[in-house]
Amino acid sequence: MAIFVHPHLWIFTFGILGNFVSFFVFLAPVPTFYKIYRNKLTEKFQSIPYLVALFSSMLWLYYAFLKGHSFLLITINSFGCVIEMVYIAIYIAYAPIAAKKSTIKLFALMNMGLFPLLILITHFIPNDDARATVFGWICTTISVSVFAAPLSIVARVVRTNSVEFMPFSLSFFLTLSAITWFGYGFFQKDWCIMIPNIVGFVLGLSQMVLYGYYRNKEDIKDEIMDETLPQRAAVEVVVSGNDPGSDQPS
Repeated sequence: MAIFVHPHLWIFTFGILGNFVSFFVFLAPVPTFYKIYRNKLTEKFQSIPYLVALFSSMLWLYYAFLKGHSFLLITINSFGCVIEMVYIAIYIAYAPIAAKKSTIKLFALMNMGLFPLLILITHFIPNDDARATVFGWICTTISVSVFAAPLSIVARVVRTNSVEFMPFSLSFFLTLSAITWFGYGFFQKDWCIMIPNIVGFVLGLSQMVLYGYYRNKEDIKDEIMDETLPQRAAVEVVVSGNDPGSDQPS
């Protein structure tokens, strides 16, 4: 029975669960990008979370190679690199010129500039374990920013009282992913993995609470709109008799 509590078994279990959940985390934005593809417009969606997520996946992938014996980290972050590249390509294809240019610049800065630079700098650390440790803390710092990147969207939710740009599915799977990867890091005694996932759990849970609060406010607002629609329509008909363009939505 001892095998069921062996640390290596827990590492493998949480690693498999982490891969499974993270797979859905990476796929959570698919409806958003399908909407962008269908409408040929990016609307008010931003590319920064996906650029940072790609950068983070590349860093963790390299960290896994440095550390060794981290096949489960390699598999999920390889998938992450591919899917984030697809998202960014779709965004660039349909974004306005200004957003397109800024996205390309940030992509070049982070993934073609900063990433190779970090590899080059840490390459000169003579000890392999020390190199992996230093790079691990770099990954930790970037991963915290990945979880913090949606804070701009949170601010928009509070400002507009709308959860349109904060999908619940993404917040839910981010929280679940943080729990599983914390377990993986805990049994590996790897603080570089544990710390960002503690932050991710807190932020993900906060986003779900925020979603529930503002989702309810949206439902109330929709009910009020439905109840007052006949009166509003009557007023618009009267006004339109004097100004043919006044009934157009603003």
